[in-house]
Amino acid sequence: MKIILTQEVSGLGTPGDIVEVKDGYGRNYLLPQGFAIAWTKGAEKQVTLIKRARSAREIRDLGHANEVKGQLAGLKVTLKARAGDGGRLFGSVTPTEVVDAVKAAGGPTLDRRRLELPGHIKSTGSYPVRIKLHPEVTATFDLTVVQG
Repeated sequence: MKIILTQEVSGLGTPGDIVEVKDGYGRNYLLPQGFAIAWTKGAEKQVTLIKRARSAREIRDLGHANEVKGQLAGLKVTLKARAGDGGRLFGSVTPTEVVDAVKAAGGPTLDRRRLELPGHIKSTGSYPVRIKLHPEVTATFDLTVVQG
């Protein structure tokens, strides 16, 4: 089955890529979740629009990725979360909350889908967070979760 990706799917591709997948994977997972649309000649024209939108929000090149990595290296990111006795959180920290905390700390706007959290963050403390800025550049910064 030939499909056009509308969102990044790890191990498969990025938005705008035309990929060939097994029929069941496409029909039962990618299409209903909104990760892809069925391939047609008309839909292929939409690929240019998807790629144009991606290039506007994506990190432009290797130099820009290294610049963002430098910004993240000197950043103190603190996230306030509701917690009970002993520092155990009510729920867990999501990538969206981490991206908002980076922005609040004066950092750059990041794509939540590129964040790699160290498992589920369910208690207060300091955690290393990785983000893949570019195929060749991966930045790491410390996230401090405090009771708030």
